[in-house]
Amino acid sequence: MGFTIGISRGIRDIRSGSRRRSRPSDGTAAAEYTGLWGWDVVPGARATAGVCSCGRTDCRAPGAHPLDFAPVIPAGATLDEVTAVWAEFPGASLMLPAGRAFDVLEVAESAGRHALARLERMGLPVGPVAATPDGRAQFLVAPGAADALPELLYRMGWDAPAALDLRGLGLGSYITAPPSDRGGFGPVRWLRPPALDSATRPPQARLLLGTLAYVAHRSRA
Repeated sequence: MGFTIGISRGIRDIRSGSRRRSRPSDGTAAAEYTGLWGWDVVPGARATAGVCSCGRTDCRAPGAHPLDFAPVIPAGATLDEVTAVWAEFPGASLMLPAGRAFDVLEVAESAGRHALARLERMGLPVGPVAATPDGRAQFLVAPGAADALPELLYRMGWDAPAALDLRGLGLGSYITAPPSDRGGFGPVRWLRPPALDSATRPPQARLLLGTLAYVAHRSRA
């Protein structure tokens, strides 16, 4: 999993301490992502009143992209290593790169909530699911799903992803991770938090895609 017993103990101590506060700091959350869930993390920009902290007036994704020159903090990084990086980028948001430990299937939040309930009732494997403040639900699935999405939908008899408002995010894409703010609209939150099994071995997209496509189609209809 990329972390030692000593590191995981340290993370547990942090989590116990964080319960005494309203929420963990972003640096603490980043250490949890690298140490417990085995994900890479990148410091990202924030936005206030539509203005991105990157300083570019023509920024195409205010508050929703990695900071220039910010390093990737690799899975397995220790608390001290994460803290040292975060000290260089105070106030940065938490960005998770897709296409490495996971890809993402994204739908409207209302459709995502209904699909999540269906999947859980059917006993199908479901990985972490995040909800963004701009109304999207993001299902973390095994890497490779984004590239295969059009072909998978075609084989299942569904329309193209755009017609379903269903999007795949893979290599080169980043998602904002809880508890960070995205785009100045508010914090991202977990609809289904990560667990040791689902974080390190997210489900194959084909196991979720039929339900996601069906619910997304019904929602748009």
